[in-house]
Formats: sequence, structure tokens, C-alpha cells
Amino acid sequence: MNQYFATVARGLETLVAQELEQLGASGVEPGFCGAAFEGDRNLLYRVNLWARLPFRILMKVDEFPCCDADELYRGIQKLDWSNYLTPDMTLAVNATGKSDRLNHTHFTALQVKNAIVDQQEDNFGERSNVELQQPDVRIGVHINRDVCTVSLDSSGNSLHRRGYRPAVGSAPLKESLAAALIQLSGWQPEQMFYDPLCGSGTLPLEASLKALNIAPGLFREGFGFETWLDFDSLLLEKLIAEARDSQRELLPAPIWGSDGDENAIALAMANAENCGVLDCVYFSQIELTDVFAPADTGVLFCNPPYGERLGKDTDLGAFYKKLGDILKQRFKGWTAFILSGNKELSQSIGLKSCQRIAVYNGTIPCQLMKYELY
Repeated sequence: MNQYFATVARGLETLVAQELEQLGASGVEPGFCGAAFEGDRNLLYRVNLWARLPFRILMKVDEFPCCDADELYRGIQKLDWSNYLTPDMTLAVNATGKSDRLNHTHFTALQVKNAIVDQQEDNFGERSNVELQQPDVRIGVHINRDVCTVSLDSSGNSLHRRGYRPAVGSAPLKESLAAALIQLSGWQPEQMFYDPLCGSGTLPLEASLKALNIAPGLFREGFGFETWLDFDSLLLEKLIAEARDSQRELLPAPIWGSDGDENAIALAMANAENCGVLDCVYFSQIELTDVFAPADTGVLFCNPPYGERLGKDTDLGAFYKKLGDILKQRFKGWTAFILSGNKELSQSIGLKSCQRIAVYNGTIPCQLMKYELY
């Protein structure tokens, strides 16, 4: 059994722990910005393929006391790096955390890299080159209270970049955050889903992937573990085939997205085609003032602009009031969820929320507000 750590956006630690348990992980322990868990290689591949919330899945290699740069160098050199890396493979080192004497992540990463390539030079007379964009092996080191944890990044590019969304609009919502918001809401695929401010379609698309039981990792070009020395291609092929076989063909209930911006709808439809759900999800250009409930009941989701990037020069207070009026007047019998990173603007909605969940959109503290519309 190997030890792993799934990194996740701040505030979603408990949620990702639940997801990991559902995927078959054992020994799950939520931590800061992630959750530790245990499992075999099958689980590692499966979590990378299926998990909707994490950014990266790290495999723990070692942990040792580390008070200063010399101790860091010696600790890294004690590991046999030939188990993970040959001189013809490229590497990259990412350092996080700090201590009193190791308080600069760039220096920490450099020290780790030097220890690894010096070992290679001693053993083979040649060394790996550094490749920051697409390395064969990504090594992570985390310094916390004079302890160094060394990991290998099994994911490669962040898992939130599903691969179906080359087309994005302004201020796009990360796919992993969209999936987390849907999870937090308690929405079930048997309920209609509608986003009247859908932008490039991330929320409806993540809802459709969940409803159709489509593994988000199917759209990626690859995973970090595919260049590892112990990569099992037959196992990955088996898991991908099983994932494809488990997909559903039809949505249990409609999933809609609309936006007033014609270009945004074109992007949303391109993204829907990329993930094979264009025939399932309905996108249309509709101005907010023309939005009506498309069914008697359902769940409405939206991520309106809150002045950080989009809409700084517009009257967002009036926009939020209009949104609140439309919900109140036209969506009776529905449940609405609105993500807002601006408390003052959210008050302009003019409705009383029955629940508020704190989440982070990048570095922006936000609230997911729930409204029962009667």
C-alpha cells in the first residue's frame, strides 16, 4: 500500500475526502488543502481518471527531519533515485512550505535538484536535464516544521484542466471548483439543471459529466505516471475501457445553459462537443431579462461577475437586483445556488438565503448561497 495526497482548493478538504472514499481509498485523512489516503497502483490510476475535485495526486516517497539546506541535501541523497529516474529522463522540482532556515522555495527546489543530479553523476557519469513544462518526472518537496516530505506528482498537468475546454471566456470557473459546487449543492441528476449566466459552459458541462457518469480524466492527453519507470499501460487501458463502458447515454433530466453573450455560447457549444455531450446539453443565447423557468421545478446555478475581473465598470448592483427579481418572480418551486465573492453585491439580490457555504475561487473568498424559491 502506498501513501498518497490529493491536493484541493482550500475549504474543500472534507469534500475531497468523501470523494476519495467513494473511489475506494482507505485511511483517508483530510489535511490542509487536501487529503491523505492509502491504496495500490490501481487506485492511483483510478483516482486520477475519476476524481472531479483534486488538482494533483502526489505519491509519498519519503519523509525525514530537515532543519537546514545541508540536511535537506543529505536526506534527498539517501534516496535511491534510480528507482524513479534515469539520466535520459527529464525532471522538475516543485517546493512548497518553509521553515526558519529554508524559507525560499526556489532555493529549496534547487537544493533538491542538485542532490538528485549529483547522485546520478556519481552513479552513472551523466544526469537528467531540467524540463519545467513537460518533465518525465515531477518531484514535490514540502517543508513543514523542520520535516521534509518528498513526493512524486502522478497527475502531470493539474487535473482541473480536464482537456475538453480549450475554449474559455473571461474569468472562467475552474472545472474542479464547478464540480465541487455541484457536489456541495446536493443536486441530483434526476433534477433539471439550469445556468442562466453560463459563460463558456463549465457548470452545465460538469453537471452533465456527473449525470452521464463520464470520467473527467478521459479527455486528458495523459497523466504524469505514464512516464514513470513502473508504468503499467495495460492497467490504465483496462481502467479507461471500464470507464467508457460505464457511461450513460441519456440524461435523466434536462441540463441547460444560457448567456446573453453570443460568443460565450459558441465557446460553450465547442466545449460540449469536445466532451461528447453536445447532443445532451442545451445551450442558447438568452439575455438575463428574457430568462424564464424552463420547468416547474429544478436547480438553478450561476456564477455572476463580482467585480474582480468581469464587470468592474458596469453597475453590478443593478445586475444583482435584476437577478434577484427574476428568481423571485419567475422561478417559484426552484432551488437556486449563487456563487458570490462580493458580500455587498450579494445583498443586492434581495432574497434571504437559507444556507451559505464558504469556498474559495482561486484566492478570492466566496460564498455559495442557497435560495429556496416559493
